[in-house]
Amino acid sequence: MTTRYLTGITTTGTPHLGNYVGAIRPAIAASQRDNVDSFYFLADYHALIKSDDPVRIARSRLEIAATWLACGLDPARVTFYRQSDIPEIPELTWMLTCVTAKGLLNRAHAYKAAVDQNTAVGEDPDAAITAGLYMYPVLMAADILIFNADKVPVGRDQVQHIEMTRDIGQRFNHIYGKAWRAAGGKDQPFVLPEVVIDEAVATLPGLDGRKMSKSYDNTVPLFEGGARATREAIMRIVTDSRAPGEPKDPDSASLFAIYRAFVGDAESAAFREELEDGLGWSDAKHKLCARIEQDIASLRERYDALMAHPDDIEDALRDGARKARAVATPRLEIMRRAVGLGALAAPAATARGAKQAKAEKPALQPVVFREHDAFAFKVLDAKKKVLATQAGFADPKAAMAAARAAMETLAAAQ
Repeated sequence: MTTRYLTGITTTGTPHLGNYVGAIRPAIAASQRDNVDSFYFLADYHALIKSDDPVRIARSRLEIAATWLACGLDPARVTFYRQSDIPEIPELTWMLTCVTAKGLLNRAHAYKAAVDQNTAVGEDPDAAITAGLYMYPVLMAADILIFNADKVPVGRDQVQHIEMTRDIGQRFNHIYGKAWRAAGGKDQPFVLPEVVIDEAVATLPGLDGRKMSKSYDNTVPLFEGGARATREAIMRIVTDSRAPGEPKDPDSASLFAIYRAFVGDAESAAFREELEDGLGWSDAKHKLCARIEQDIASLRERYDALMAHPDDIEDALRDGARKARAVATPRLEIMRRAVGLGALAAPAATARGAKQAKAEKPALQPVVFREHDAFAFKVLDAKKKVLATQAGFADPKAAMAAARAAMETLAAAQ
């Protein structure tokens, strides 16, 4: 059985070690398995939420595409595309918006954090918060659901968005599942995706100990600036004041967490022992630089070659968009019909249409009532015309049973 993986990176900055360890590396490893169908994309629509600098976004798209290819992504084996090259994604986003509860979006971490930040400084809760930030989870849901991804590798801080994607997809399935099948779809419109986290390195710490993020300006560059830029960043990692010779606490050191993300258990244990035996922080940082360089030096050479030939990257992305749309276009066509936006034709029996037609169809209705000291029934048609009546029953149950028998006789005669 083939499992579909999907992941992407927002194109607002230069790829860093956190992107590589938390998303790119595990995604590419998954793409190389025989039972995996991998979709990877440049999340450039998401970038517009975070940046209004077109030069920055354009540069980042190029850098991120080159990074994925340099790290071993094979465009012939996977589907590699730009989000903005798939028009079905924004169209599905609107369909999903119309079934998404506002209360669900109110609970999104990014939105709540922005509101809390405004409140803390006495601003209006929604000051400078765009609708794009608020609707971000719906766009992310569309990214995933349009391709029916089974697995989505993300950092731990993104788990909520996958949970919201499942909620949104489940709601759409509930409302339009029958109409989807009536329109030619199979099973349910959407597979509900599962999150994939590498427990050891899901969120890599940055220079200051917080999550490595462009937002915190605490990243270690992956390729840009060469080995020198990587080394200079690592030498700025914040450590405690323990001198060489004093035992260090590896579990509280960002440096050790980063090192562990690039080695196996044996190397990790050896480095832990060195720190506990008093290895100086400067020597530890040089050791980290050497270990990272061992992994990424050859990848950096490939990256530089790709950056020098952007046309090759563009060709790969356009080919990927064609592959992606071959999946997205027919699915969205069925969704259009399912929600009532298909080509004009004689009304079809959608889920709600069938219910309405059933309600409009002439139906027989039993009515039981008390008459003198006994009970009676009458059978009415849709226009309230009395078709049958009888009295003299000792209790209402007997009257109802007789009414139903009369209805069966009348229905058989119609």
